[in-house]
Amino acid sequence: MKISFIGGGVMGEAMIKSLLAKGAVKPADVTVSDVSEARRDMLKERYGVRAAADTREVVKRAEVVVLAVKPQELSKVLGEMKGLSSQQLVLSIVAGATLEGLREGLGHSCLVRAMPNMPVQIGEGITVWTATNEVNQRQKEMAQSILAALGKEIYVGGEKYIDMATALSGSGPAYVFLIIEALVDAGVHIGLPRDMAEKLVVQTVLGSTRAVEAMGKHPAELKNMVTSPGGTTTEGLLQLETGGLRSLLLQAVIAAYNKAKALGAK
Repeated sequence: MKISFIGGGVMGEAMIKSLLAKGAVKPADVTVSDVSEARRDMLKERYGVRAAADTREVVKRAEVVVLAVKPQELSKVLGEMKGLSSQQLVLSIVAGATLEGLREGLGHSCLVRAMPNMPVQIGEGITVWTATNEVNQRQKEMAQSILAALGKEIYVGGEKYIDMATALSGSGPAYVFLIIEALVDAGVHIGLPRDMAEKLVVQTVLGSTRAVEAMGKHPAELKNMVTSPGGTTTEGLLQLETGGLRSLLLQAVIAAYNKAKALGAK
C-alpha cells in the first residue's frame, strides 16, 4: 500500500510512526509533504520516508492520501490536489471537514472521514470513521488497516456520528487529563509528595479503566464495589454529586458536540 500524507505535524507523524511500528507499511511506501522544510527533513531522517514540498508530486505516488493539515490550511491544499483518479482514496482527519465539503473542494468522491483522538500518538487511540458510497471494499480495508494501527477503530454508517465522536472521544482525553491533574493536586493538598500522588493517580485511572474492560460490569456496579456504607468513598462521592460533576461532564460533551457541528457547517 502506497500512502501519502499531506501534513506532517503531530497527528501526521503519529500515524506514520504507528503504521511503521505495526508493519502496516514500509518506509519506502510512505511519502509526506509539509510546508516546513525542517519538518520534512526530520521525518525523512527519523522514519526513512520520502518527503517533498510539492503537494501535487506527493499525491501522484499514492493509493491512499491522508489529509492531516490544519483546518485553516485545507482550502489551499484541496486546490493543489485536483485531478485525483477514481482509484485513489482520500482519508481525512481534518476537524470539521465534512464529506460534502471535501467532495466539492477536490472534485473527487472516493473519501473517508475519520476522527482519531490524541492517544493515537502512543498507539492507544480510538478512531471513528465513515466512507462515501464510492469507496469500494478493498479501499475500506486499506482505511481500516491504517486506522487500526493507531489503536482501535469503529466504522459508522452515518457521518453524524463523527461530530458525536469528536465531542466524546476526540475531546474526552482533555477531560480525563483535567481529572487526573485535579486528583494529583488533591493528593498534594492532603500531604502526599507530588511524585507519589502522580503514581497513585495514574495507576488508579489505568487500573479502573482496565477493570471496566476486563470485568464486563456496568461502571455503576463497579463503583458500588468500591463504595462501603458510611465509608470514605461514600463521603467523597457525595461531594462530587453535590458539586455537579456528572452534570458538568454531560454539559461539556454537549457543548463540544454543538461546536463540532458548527465547525462543520462553515
